Amino acid sequence: MIAAASPPQSEFLAATELRDLTGFARSTAQIAWLQVKGVPHRADGRRVIVSRVLVREWLQGRQAVTSKGPNWSSVK
Repeated sequence: MIAAASPPQSEFLAATELRDLTGFARSTAQIAWLQVKGVPHRADGRRVIVSRVLVREWLQGRQAVTSKGPNWSSVK
């Protein structure tokens, strides 16, 4: 018997996964925890957006590299 393929995971953590990671249900507490731990994230109103890939890198002890866009001053 062939097992059915599971649906692909989202790029971002679900609300339940974020609660499991931080131990908090409230977004303000989640944001504070993520900041203390150095996990890159974005706040979008009450929603907290966290990349699944960056969390995996953080769990492996890697420094997550985030970008704020191109550095136009370095372009000649």
